[in-house]
Amino acid sequence: MYKVMCLDVGTKRIGVALSDYLLIIASGHSVIDRVPEDKAIETILNIAKENNVKKIVVGLPVNMDGTEGSQAEDCKNFASKIKNYEIIFEDERLTSHQAEENLRSKKIDFKKNKGLVDIESACIILEQYLARK
Repeated sequence: MYKVMCLDVGTKRIGVALSDYLLIIASGHSVIDRVPEDKAIETILNIAKENNVKKIVVGLPVNMDGTEGSQAEDCKNFASKIKNYEIIFEDERLTSHQAEENLRSKKIDFKKNKGLVDIESACIILEQYLARK
């Protein structure tokens, strides 16, 4: 049995979510500073190892017309540095907006802690992936 990890990779922060062992539920885990990048990769690998992760889903910021821009390229470049795990890219269009709405509905003030949006976005992306499996 294993878990799936999800990363919402941004320019400043990376939201992290993990599945349960049944691959049904996505739960927020943490937020990682992206810089320095080597430390961010090391932290991701440590979380993966500690949680028996086999696959890592990475949110891919696709443009509304379905094309991939510079943000998607940056995301793929970052993900290429994560070794020894199966990397799966998942369309993350509108997840930040949905994450903010989810937090508002729970009456959670995220304006002073944008990391909460990153974690919630990672959960949404992971839920999308798990729903298809």
